[in-house]
This record gives sequence, structure tokens and C-alpha cells, in this order.
Amino acid sequence: MTFTWDVGTFDSGATMDSILWHPRIVHLPIALAVIVPLVASGVLLAWWRDWLPARSWWIAVALQGLLVTTGFAAMQTGEADEERVEHLVPHDAVEAHEEAGEAFVWLGAGVFVLFALGGALPKRTLQLGFASAAVVGSLAGLAAGVSVGSKGGDLVYVHGAANAFTSSAPSGGSAPVGSAHDDDHDDDD
Repeated sequence: MTFTWDVGTFDSGATMDSILWHPRIVHLPIALAVIVPLVASGVLLAWWRDWLPARSWWIAVALQGLLVTTGFAAMQTGEADEERVEHLVPHDAVEAHEEAGEAFVWLGAGVFVLFALGGALPKRTLQLGFASAAVVGSLAGLAAGVSVGSKGGDLVYVHGAANAFTSSAPSGGSAPVGSAHDDDHDDDD
């Protein structure tokens, strides 16, 4: 049995390492970077106005925790894929994406502490203060997510990193994804 994906064909006996985990996982923390500030702002407003109880803040805490967890998973899977693309993509571009990803995850972890303190502290004024700081921090996380996503997009669309995962991957150099590669013509005529 054969499965066809956007970037190539893999047989059903493919190992877990050969399945492209990084591009599958990386979109969740980036999506959460957009969702968390919206949800957290809404929950904070509802909590401050007494429309929702204080415990509703834990919804935002859980979402931020999921962002950090999936961000860490994306970092790990990116490390695994780095070896496959390093012969196609300039080292500096890979390094910039990797550093942006690490900054995104570490910032997310720090903001998670603010989220948790907003839910765990005993006084309402302290809770609301830390929750407000967490919302601001989540906006910084959104900016960091845009940066890491942009650098990852450059790897794929500018430097051709996806070519490392196709059966017709070039043996070296840096060719954009849209470059001409025609296997139908032989030079042996």
C-alpha cells in the first residue's frame, strides 16, 4: 500500500523518522500563538467584569501550556529534519530559523509562568495583574511566532528545503522550490 503526500510518496512500511513530523506539528504552536491572546483577552475581560469565575482563567493557562508543549515538539522534530536539509539550504538560514524557534518556545515558557501565577495566586488583584501581564506576554509570543514561521517559510519556499523530502531531491546546492527539474528528457540521444 502506498500513500501520496504533498511532498512525495512513502510506502506504508516507512519508519517514523521518514514521515515528515516537523511540518505536521509546527503549525499547531503557530496557530496557538494567534489563538491564545484572543482567548486570554476574552477570558480576562469576562473574569474582571465578573461574567466568569476566576477558575475560567485555567482555560487560557491550558492553551498556553499546549503552545509550549507543541512548540517543544516542533523544536525536536526540526532537529531531526535538519540533517536532511542541510545540504540544500544555507546554514545561516537554518540557524536563524532554529534560533527563532528556540526563542519562541522559551518566551512561551516564561509567559506560561505568568499565566499560571494569574490562576494560582490567592489575591484577586495579584491574579488579575499577572493575568494582564500574561496577555501582554502572549502578544510578544505572537510576534515571535510570526518570526519563526516566516523564517521557516523562507527555508521551504526560498531555499527549497522541501526538496530534501522528495524522490527527485537535487544532490546539492540551493535551488528554489519552483526551479525547473525535468526528468522526461535524456541527453543520451
